[in-house]
Amino acid sequence: MDRSDRLITPVLIGGCAIILISFAVRSSFGLFQIPIAEEFGWLRAEFSLAIAIQNLAWGIGQPFFGAIAEKFGDRKAIILGVALYVIGLVVSAYAITPEQHQMLEVLVGFGIAGTGFGVILAMVGRATSDEHRSLALGIATAAGSAGQIVGPPLTEALLSALPWQSVFLVFAAMIFASLLFLPLLKAPDRDDPAALETTLLQILGKAFRDPSFTLIFVGFFSCGYQLGFITAHFPAFVEEYCGPIAPGGVLHSMGVTTTSALGALAISLIGLANIGGTLFAAHLGKSYSKKNLLAWIYVGRTIAAALFIILPITPLSVIIFSVVMGSLWLATVPLTSGLVGYIYGLRFMGTLYGIVFFSHQLGSFMGVWLGGQMYDLYGNYTLVWWVGVAVGALSAVVHLPIREVPLGQRSGQAA
Repeated sequence: MDRSDRLITPVLIGGCAIILISFAVRSSFGLFQIPIAEEFGWLRAEFSLAIAIQNLAWGIGQPFFGAIAEKFGDRKAIILGVALYVIGLVVSAYAITPEQHQMLEVLVGFGIAGTGFGVILAMVGRATSDEHRSLALGIATAAGSAGQIVGPPLTEALLSALPWQSVFLVFAAMIFASLLFLPLLKAPDRDDPAALETTLLQILGKAFRDPSFTLIFVGFFSCGYQLGFITAHFPAFVEEYCGPIAPGGVLHSMGVTTTSALGALAISLIGLANIGGTLFAAHLGKSYSKKNLLAWIYVGRTIAAALFIILPITPLSVIIFSVVMGSLWLATVPLTSGLVGYIYGLRFMGTLYGIVFFSHQLGSFMGVWLGGQMYDLYGNYTLVWWVGVAVGALSAVVHLPIREVPLGQRSGQAA
């Protein structure tokens, strides 16, 4: 096997750069909710559905891009993802109806699938030794959070100077520029010789018959629901329901004088806190049960979300919630992807994690879409927020029975 004994490898550096750019754009779509709705007079649900479709297309595309990477090469899968991402953004800049935006977000979603976690994490996992794999996956995941830090404030600044259509074109140029990091992504050997004897259909059959795979699939749903809803709706939620920002206060002195700016700051704070949270979770994943860590993360999310909606919503509570939720935000990704790789092997990790990730994006679709629907029906996000609390509690429970043992080491099962 051609796996480096170093933690920092060219594959990790290049992968982090591509994920950072991809997620800087992806995490900013919620900031377009109000500008686009106001320009065309749309209901909140119209553009929410476009973002929801983007998330669903991302989930549908993930296992396919994993299979493309395993069949034709990782870099070809990334090039295809970049092409679809750029085309989707460019054409979306000229869309003038809800249906056009909704259809074009399919291309953007597939583009995110080709430049996101499924392909990149599988490459990083194969390029890294067993000793460093968990932390390397955490670093690559944290790069997505770094994108979330820079994306919303950059978008807020661009929207204050340019029409939203021009911002979409700037995003397209950024995604295209990510190809500059492609030479760093030299794929290592796939796996050990014994694993090469197993076909994709064989490992899929084993995974689908394994109750633990089903539990991982079900458990990842709430992660997507919460992330999708908050990313798409939290800036608007803060703008409309948060108490006023006190003149002369700390936020005011930082230039955050409106609830719109506070909403963008909240998304960035989630990303900032998530860097530490993700790396810490990945570090713990080296020594402790990944399924138990995941259960505790979902417990923490459930408590944080319940307290936030129960207590008065103020600028301080927004900041506290953003930091707490951010520390648990993508901490699930290195643990879930690492759990899949540990149980089912690394050779087809991209495809198998892609299938699990579809559940994440199905949840994301539901969170984004229900957010828009419930807002238009009831004028608030209360009901959809409590649904998120409930599914978070469910995910905490379903992770506990997972059998965290490699398939090849289980009694009565062949390697």
